Amino acid sequence: MKWLSHFICFFLITAGVHGLGNPYQILGIHRRATLQEIRKAYKQLAKEWHPDKNSDPAAENKFVEINQAYELLTDPERRKKYDNFGITEETPPLRPKRDYSQYRRDPFDDLFGTHGGSFKFQFQDRDITTFHQLSVTTRAFENKIVPKSFRIPYLVMFYSDWCFACLQVEPVWRRLIEELEPLGFGIVTVHSENEPMLTKKIGIHTLPTLVVLLDGKASIYRDSLFSVQKIVEFVRSRFPYRLVQPVEDETVSLFLSGWKDNRVRALIFERHDSVRLRYLLMAFFYRERVAFGFVQLNSPATGSVQKKYKVPSDIDTLLLFNENIDRPVASLSMSDMPIKTMQDIINSNKYLMLPRLSSQGMFDALCPPEWSRPRKRLCVVLVSQDTPYHDDARQALRDFAQESSYNVERVRFVYIFQEKQMEFINALTSGEGGPLEPSLHIVIIWRRDANHIKYEWLPHTWDSAKIKEWNETRDQLESTIQRLLHSTEALTYEAVIKELMDEHAQGIMMRILAKVFSAVDYLKDNITREQLLPLLSVLGTVVFIVIGGYIMTYLVRLEEESIRKKQCTNGAAPKPETGNYETTTLKKTGKPTTPELRLHELRAETYNGMVRLLKPGCRTIVLLVDTQSRNQLIAAFHKTVWPYRKNKTLMFGYLMLDRALEWYKCLLTLSLPEPRDLNINPRNCIGTVLSLNGHRKYFCMYHAKHPECGRGKGSKRMVKMTKRISNTPNATNGAFMGFDTSESDDTETSDIEQGYQQDDGLLSDKYSNVVFQGNLLDGLPNWLDRLFEGTTQRYYINYWPDFPLK
Repeated sequence: MKWLSHFICFFLITAGVHGLGNPYQILGIHRRATLQEIRKAYKQLAKEWHPDKNSDPAAENKFVEINQAYELLTDPERRKKYDNFGITEETPPLRPKRDYSQYRRDPFDDLFGTHGGSFKFQFQDRDITTFHQLSVTTRAFENKIVPKSFRIPYLVMFYSDWCFACLQVEPVWRRLIEELEPLGFGIVTVHSENEPMLTKKIGIHTLPTLVVLLDGKASIYRDSLFSVQKIVEFVRSRFPYRLVQPVEDETVSLFLSGWKDNRVRALIFERHDSVRLRYLLMAFFYRERVAFGFVQLNSPATGSVQKKYKVPSDIDTLLLFNENIDRPVASLSMSDMPIKTMQDIINSNKYLMLPRLSSQGMFDALCPPEWSRPRKRLCVVLVSQDTPYHDDARQALRDFAQESSYNVERVRFVYIFQEKQMEFINALTSGEGGPLEPSLHIVIIWRRDANHIKYEWLPHTWDSAKIKEWNETRDQLESTIQRLLHSTEALTYEAVIKELMDEHAQGIMMRILAKVFSAVDYLKDNITREQLLPLLSVLGTVVFIVIGGYIMTYLVRLEEESIRKKQCTNGAAPKPETGNYETTTLKKTGKPTTPELRLHELRAETYNGMVRLLKPGCRTIVLLVDTQSRNQLIAAFHKTVWPYRKNKTLMFGYLMLDRALEWYKCLLTLSLPEPRDLNINPRNCIGTVLSLNGHRKYFCMYHAKHPECGRGKGSKRMVKMTKRISNTPNATNGAFMGFDTSESDDTETSDIEQGYQQDDGLLSDKYSNVVFQGNLLDGLPNWLDRLFEGTTQRYYINYWPDFPLK
């Protein structure tokens, strides 16, 4: 008798059409009302007289009249006929009525002949309430549901009133709610007629339609069979690729050792061939903090893993690992692990023992801002570089954190990569109290708010290789933390920081590939067979053009090579490749190579870029040479500074004294307490190394005869030496710097030149204090260590002198 009820509904609607009164009075609008005013009036009356919302017995008939009036006035031809002749009816066989919802209905429409009917009587109104209870608006969908979909997958059902097919799938929808909502899925519905813009944006053409929202991307379920099993399979296929990695005996060590991506490792042991949906959901929710691996129980390829960690073979098991891959930090074994229990365990162990500040989200989670001084929360940050040479320092801090008794809510030990978070490190070193080279130094910070922090540096480097200073450094860190935890103590310095760079963000190529895959999925879901042939034709044309262009380029290259060979055969040899020594390193072979460390010549063209316009925290290290010593000293200098080639805050170069002697003399004069004339001997200047800090206007100096480069670290400084020079006319204390009091004394001012002329090992007492040219840079490595520790003497100047234009 079901068809009989449909027939009665259709008869009532048809009768209502022929008896329609004044549509303008029904909608309460004037005869000149615009289409927008008609729609606005219709929406208000439809909400007021909807049978589900209005208990008046006449609500159904009133609602039918409202829809009929709306249909008539939104059809330009029918409205014109009514305005001119008062005709309200239209014969269905001659011209089918337009569906006001603008959606193609379910097959029951065609079956019962309601092509033009926009209204479907609902005799089971109580069933549609399942969709109404979960309905969301467009604003809520875009502002709340879409952002949450990056952590929680959502099932979205698009429906409308008087949709008989929606009632057919209602039992399946209710079962989906019962099965998936306890696992953590989001379940919402969208009324397509009330939210037409959202419906059009998603690409909904039929009702009902199920959409899976994941990572802000909507995927439409297009299978004709609407069943729970099919929907679950479709949802599983929408999760990111290799969200849970399969792990076996041969790959378990590699998987657990991959914690350098700053994520905890989790192993799921279960008997199913594929990972269960609840574990997929958990891996998706914690994918930024935890990497999940799947171990299939009862598999011959996973026996060693089960035996090593003593995993039971009859129930599911969850193991969590940090940097220690031999023993899990947490475990859970149950036949059906509750979602809440798994979340509690993962939330308690979702960070490594020594995590890295790799993003702003990680920084906010590990070092949250707080204003309460008694509740002060400290972050002990080790500044290191992404190199295996700093693994020992990080492991030493990890051991210190494990042995300490501090609560992670009060003291958190972390590390940071200097080259990847350069702006953050510069903010902490640009002020006073910061080391010259922050690498392998520890800074203790307290965040007052999102952008302001207070900090304090430890004076010594955190280097366990220095055995003599190691115990003292550990004790100093311990005492500093205990002192700063007191509410009466305050950190010394303050800085304003910016957001940290996200080190895990996708690169340009990955973003392009993601866009390509997204476009492919969209075309797959929306392109029909009729549209496929034109699309393939366009793609084929583009591919043909690209391949043709590549072939033409290849043929042109072959032609050029052929012409070049003919020229060589006729005696016109091609020009040899030339190298520019100013921008290249030493070449051990005759073939031109691409250098990894460039030495730039400091001259008028490069002076601003190498000195005056240096960014804060950057320095230029320059070697002073002349024409005779250039080849030998640059080779030794290049070998010495080679280990620092990856430091992006350093620039290396050389200075030809033949061209820039006046500039060097002016630089030394500006650093003296009182200006006076200096006599420069260029031979005593070669081998000098200057560290120029262009932003803070100071330089450090190395020379083989510099008292600072000798055994006594507390030797006399430049000010005292220059005073003795002015008091003792014949003194040569300033010879290491290149200036003397007289130009006539060749014996006093040419020690290096004299030593250069002697035989190796036949030196007399007269030249016992002579330094040979080949030994001028022997002490440079030790001086560089002190330079980066910040213990070398700094010579401040008021401005950088102009460079001579030669």
